[in-house]
Order: sequence, then structure tokens, then C-alpha cells
Amino acid sequence: MDGLADSIELYIPKMDLYKGRELQTDRLDAFFDSFFSYDFYCTAHAPYYPDPEGEHPKSLAIDTAKMTDSDFQLMYEALDISAHAGADVLVVHPGRITEGGASKSFGRMIQNLKTLADYGEEVGVVIGLENKEYTDPLNLCCKAEELARAVDLVDSDYLGATLDIGHANLTCGGDPQKLADFVKTISPLVVHVHVHDNHGVDTGRYGGDEHYAPGQGIIDYSALRGLGDYDEIFNFEVFSVEEFKEGKAFFKNKLSEFWNIY
Repeated sequence: MDGLADSIELYIPKMDLYKGRELQTDRLDAFFDSFFSYDFYCTAHAPYYPDPEGEHPKSLAIDTAKMTDSDFQLMYEALDISAHAGADVLVVHPGRITEGGASKSFGRMIQNLKTLADYGEEVGVVIGLENKEYTDPLNLCCKAEELARAVDLVDSDYLGATLDIGHANLTCGGDPQKLADFVKTISPLVVHVHVHDNHGVDTGRYGGDEHYAPGQGIIDYSALRGLGDYDEIFNFEVFSVEEFKEGKAFFKNKLSEFWNIY
């Protein structure tokens, strides 16, 4: 990014490292040969359950509330890749409501996350459990209280919360006060933040999860003052360098209203 950004997020399922579910070590070696020629801080994103409209490889789909041995292997590899890249945080999506309903799905997810957090501790990578958007009611951990409960139940120093401000805005229906309350509720647990914009409603595209640059939607980023003295990474999730440039300028100006930033 040539000075535009201080960090990047490695989107592991979209890095062309796999053939089916088999990690291609030659591709991984080639990636790291290139990656280590730059001086980037990074976080990483694990495989997840894909949106039908998205480009996530279907062979790498993972539902953390319903994991097989193969799924665990993929997640262990994601944690290994993260550790080798020097990433402090690996973003993991919560699970889906399937067999047995919400309560049983949630319980299975907690047990799986405990196993993953134990492995995260082994390799020195914290898992950031990301809040999802309630425009898809089958997503777990859309609401702040449920996300906080999940992190508390796993009870590991190697699992915290990734605040996705765009997902939170959709869950809150675009209401700025509800968004501010959401941020305050999970603030003590936040280890990482995703930044993008939307209109707070299901527009028919990705359930409203439009991933616009900050300033192109309706999100009131002053909600982030609820993070208090958070001084870790803000990763932008937008679709082009131009959107990143525009969004960064808007976002930095907004945060300067209530934080000392440089």
C-alpha cells in the first residue's frame, strides 16, 4: 500500500493457498517470500460460512457451531499462518443456528471456540470473535449481549471480540444511539475493529452489508468513543484503494473529534 496503511488483514480463504481443502505449501512459501519483503503489521481472517453472493471458496466454508475434524484442521492452519505472519489477531466468525435451535447451536460453538482458543494460546495468536449482522437471523452473536456472553463463557485470554462497526449498524437498524450502546457493551472485550459503512437496512445486496467506504453510508462513527482508550488496529473492509483513501480521510477526521490521533 506504499505508505497508505500501517497494517493489512490477511484474508486467508481468498489468498489462493488451497486446492479444495488441501493447503498448497508451495503457494504458502511463495506468499511469505513476498510478504516478508515488506514491513507490515498484520491481522488475519479465518475461513468462514460464506454469503451465497460472496466469493468465499465454498470448499473452505466453516460453521463454528458445527465443526468436523476437517474444519478444525483448517482453523489450526489459519492460526499457524497467522502466527508465522506475526499477526496478533485472527478474526473468526460465530456460528449458525442449525440442528437443535439457537441454544444448542450456541453451546456447540462455545465448545469449539474453547478448543480453538487453546490452540491459539499454543501459537500465540488471539482469536477475535466477530459480531455478525442481524439481517440474517440465522447468524449467532449478532447482538452485543450474546457476543459478550460467548467471550465470557470461553473464558480465555486468547479469545476476545472483533467489533465490526458495519455489522453492528445493521443489527441496530441504523440507529446511532443503539450503535453507541452496542459498542459500550462489548468495549472491554474488543481486541480488533473492522471499519466500513452501510445504510443500516437490508438493501438486497449482501443483506445490506455493503462494505462502503466510511462516509458513503449513514454510520455515526462517534459511537466508537465508547471504546475508551482502545489503541489497537482499525482494519478497513472496502473494495478498492480509492475507497480506502477516501474513507481513511473521512474516518481520521471523524475520530479526531474525540481522540488524539496523528
